[in-house]
Amino acid sequence: MAEPTILAIDNGTQSVRALLFDASGKLLAKSQVHLQAYYSDQPGWAEHDPQGYWKAVCDACQRLWQEHPGARESVAGVAITTQRATVVNLGADGLPLRPAITWLDQRRTDVVPPLSALWRTAFALAGVGGTINYFRGEAEVNWIKAEQPHIWDATHKLLLLSGYLNYRMCGEFVDSIGSQVGYIPFDYKRLAWAKPSDWKWQALAFKPQWLPQLLPPGARLGSVSASAAADTGIVAGTPLLAAAADKACEVIGAGCQQPHIGCLSYGTTATINTTSARYLEVTPFIPPYPAAIPGAYSTEVQIFRGYWMVNWFKEQFGHQERAQAAASGTTPEQLFDDLVNAVPPGSMGLMLQPYWSPGIKQPGPEAKGAIVGFGDVHTRAHVYRAMLEGLAYALREGKERIEKRSGVPITELRVSGGGSQSDAAMQLTADIFGLPTSRPHLYETSGLGAAIDAAVGLGWHADFASAIQKMTRVGQTFTPIAAHHAIYDALYQRVYQKMYARLQPLYRDIQRITGYPKLH
Repeated sequence: MAEPTILAIDNGTQSVRALLFDASGKLLAKSQVHLQAYYSDQPGWAEHDPQGYWKAVCDACQRLWQEHPGARESVAGVAITTQRATVVNLGADGLPLRPAITWLDQRRTDVVPPLSALWRTAFALAGVGGTINYFRGEAEVNWIKAEQPHIWDATHKLLLLSGYLNYRMCGEFVDSIGSQVGYIPFDYKRLAWAKPSDWKWQALAFKPQWLPQLLPPGARLGSVSASAAADTGIVAGTPLLAAAADKACEVIGAGCQQPHIGCLSYGTTATINTTSARYLEVTPFIPPYPAAIPGAYSTEVQIFRGYWMVNWFKEQFGHQERAQAAASGTTPEQLFDDLVNAVPPGSMGLMLQPYWSPGIKQPGPEAKGAIVGFGDVHTRAHVYRAMLEGLAYALREGKERIEKRSGVPITELRVSGGGSQSDAAMQLTADIFGLPTSRPHLYETSGLGAAIDAAVGLGWHADFASAIQKMTRVGQTFTPIAAHHAIYDALYQRVYQKMYARLQPLYRDIQRITGYPKLH
């Protein structure tokens, strides 16, 4: 490969990918190392060996060079994007003190740092005392201090996974502003570490010296160190550029820079995002996240464990497709399209609410999933289609919340993530939203977003707008079918939008009676 390239490393939940891009956004080469998503020593825990993440990065890179001899000499810059909100404790020697607590972890603690009377009164008056208490109980650092004080005492740095991998790559404790998503003392409006007077320093058991230096997307974080070069095969001294978290990178990798373009992610967590030049809380007191563009924000509504349900369905009810896929050399997900297409729009009245995991406000911590309208005509095909429809309904709600808060109508959609590879899912999404819905020109949108950040940082493109224009393209577009949209619109307006309010009292009774989800 004579032309210069960018190496984007994407450390997701299921795998690590090493991706080579050129200045036009063309994917030239790819290597993938699959991960065990997490291991659990206790119910609800989700942990991973931090050194295992680094080893997967190294293996993916070394495999890339083996499969594409000479490719590493073309690499002009490296950028890393990772799963969000996974935390790593490092000791003074730079080594992990305990397993990383991943974003899937559900542990909580009731032993939290006290808030001053002033802040307690302010939050009570604002009606967000419960939200703040939930935030404090969910914070990994508070659990570590309460349950593993020896680890808390020994901690030298507490990093997100992005910061840990950047440290391993360049030897410096430095990270991107665009990667700061988690229970950390970060000021999402200022896009910087919180000021000493910020309430987060009371709510979280953080020490200021634990935090890395932050730089904006596209900035040079450092250079690939000699030890990292030995591990990864990347040429020592290669610039390491700041990217952003995987969702943020996915948004710009899908070409969604303008606020009228909604970016749907059909991944482990299903989301709808838009890019905003102004700070905009779609849900009051829940901040937007940093975008992969400096000074910008990514408005987001998420359905936790969204397309995780597809894997759940495959494991529980997809034995036939799994066997057929193994015999034919295809994937079960491709065969599931036949299930979707065998059922009419609206799944003959089978409606699904996809709240498999509780939220903070919308839905609340008592929320559960629900299927209503079941009759003797319904089969597993109806259940599968209703799953996809329920996710699209929930994301349409998110779209309308974003529009209401921003005042900007969303007029087109781009879809990334595993679910975007299903033509049936793409078509029903277009039908439910009533909007043209497109795939980006390639599947690896989070890696492409990281490459866009690096390309601007290297000066390959004048600015982010021109980089996104030149490196992203629309693939296939699905146009709404008017008759299908009419059915979906009626079901959404008259049934789906009323489900949560009607079921919420029952969810609360279930919680009180069974103790699940745990009351706090």
